[in-house]
Amino acid sequence: MKAGWLIVAALVVAACASAPKAPPKAPAAGKYYLDDGPPERVPDNLAAIPDAVPRDEPFHRYANRPYTVFGQTYVPVVNKDPHKQRGFASWYGKKFHGAKTASGEIYDMFAMTAAHPTLPIPSYVRVTNLRTGEAVVVRINDRGPFHSNRIIDLSYAAAARVGVAAPGSAMVEVERVFDASAPSVPVVAAAAAPPTVATPVVVEEPGGLWLQLGAFASRESAESFRDKVARDLDWYREPIQIATRDGLHRVRIGPCRNQEEANAIALKVLQSLGFAPAISAR
Repeated sequence: MKAGWLIVAALVVAACASAPKAPPKAPAAGKYYLDDGPPERVPDNLAAIPDAVPRDEPFHRYANRPYTVFGQTYVPVVNKDPHKQRGFASWYGKKFHGAKTASGEIYDMFAMTAAHPTLPIPSYVRVTNLRTGEAVVVRINDRGPFHSNRIIDLSYAAAARVGVAAPGSAMVEVERVFDASAPSVPVVAAAAAPPTVATPVVVEEPGGLWLQLGAFASRESAESFRDKVARDLDWYREPIQIATRDGLHRVRIGPCRNQEEANAIALKVLQSLGFAPAISAR
């Protein structure tokens, strides 16, 4: 879990309380984190709390700077590009209720908000439970989760809406949504910008679909990462490539013949590397 840990320019700075020394203990299957939990009393109107309404807001001056947590550097995206990914959602509750988020706002577990490692603060996403089809729109105002198998931390209210609160986590699709009155933007790859290890992204280009494992500002870092994942993905028999474009070196595998094959490979990458696959097309 997280709630408000913003470490700017690779310097560890605590938000919420003090910076953690180690990741919190993972919950047992079907439970929330051991040091957190639901409210003592659930409001009668919980089910009636409306979705967040997307607005065209300016990006936060400080909450979108690069930061480091548990030795991992994250580079937030600062754009209005579409984004879609799939992976596990978790939630955070009473332990952080009333504490500051990464944006400086007070965390309210009964508001429709969420934390994401790299999406802009603020921004809006629709979170859909892939098992039940239940969906909710939330406002990103915090950073986290900082566990390799989770892609978003929901507020308690949002988690309850989509059936994540009771089991503690669920496979979801996260899709960025925008103010309906704002001008539309072209679809681009969701994780093209971060010069750090990203979740696998399926990128559609001429000649097929590619599974992008990470994007780096430095060619040396890209080559080092490629060599590491080549060892971890010993079942993948084709060369793992580095494609350079727009000043970034993208480590990727492919091309895949179709979406089904890309999804199958992404699932196997998840099992081997612990990354939560995110699917994006451009």
